[in-house]
Amino acid sequence: MKRNATAVWNGTGKDGKGTLTTQSGTLNQTQYSFKSRFEEGIGTNPEELVAAAHSGCFTMKLSFNISAENITPDEITTKATVDLNPEKGEIVNIHLEVKVKADSLSKEKFDELVADAKANCPISKLLNTNITIEATLL
Repeated sequence: MKRNATAVWNGTGKDGKGTLTTQSGTLNQTQYSFKSRFEEGIGTNPEELVAAAHSGCFTMKLSFNISAENITPDEITTKATVDLNPEKGEIVNIHLEVKVKADSLSKEKFDELVADAKANCPISKLLNTNITIEATLL
């Protein structure tokens, strides 16, 4: 299975602007720029998209893990925060905050399933950065 996205950039890194388009069309010439990446400009940025990808991937992996225990999660909410250090030009940390409502799931089993999802979702495996997590079983 392959997925793709296309970036088009016009101009210099600081003064130029670009668009992102995904295969699915969810992003269709979506604006990004220096301001949307390093300041508070309108549009998206690569780090925001990494956060979306990581939160979505982790959440789905955790759902699979919980379901494998014959428990259907009522809701899983995950917020991923990407910490970019512009001076180093690297993502130095991604912090996941997950809240799960799943009846009859013990705290011990929950912690085990969260750790597995963190280690084994494909986006976690892809990223070469520190990943921290705060998990709450509701």
